[in-house]
Amino acid sequence: MDVLPEWLATLEEEEVVFIKKFLLASGSLKEIAQQYGVTYPTVRLRLDKLIQKIKISEDSANDPYIALVKRLAVKDKLDFDTAKILITEYKKQTGGK
Repeated sequence: MDVLPEWLATLEEEEVVFIKKFLLASGSLKEIAQQYGVTYPTVRLRLDKLIQKIKISEDSANDPYIALVKRLAVKDKLDFDTAKILITEYKKQTGGK
C-alpha cells in the first residue's frame, strides 16, 4: 500500500486542487490565472507560497525552529528578510546544522 508523502498530507484540500489544476494545465500559469479569474502575478505568488509550504514541511523533520520561522514568513507573520536573518543567526549559534 502506498503512503502519502508527509508534505502532501500537510496540504489543505484547496491547495491539492490547485496543484492538480496546475499539472493538468501543463504548468501554464496563464491558463491557471484564466481558470481562477485572477492575474498572472497572483497565481505566481500563490504558487511561490505553496512551494515554500512544501519546503517547510520537509524542513520540519530536520529542525523545528527553522520550520517555525519559515512557517511564520509564509503566513505573513514575519517578513522574509527577517526570517533569513533569524535562520542565519540560529545556524551560526548551532554550528550550521
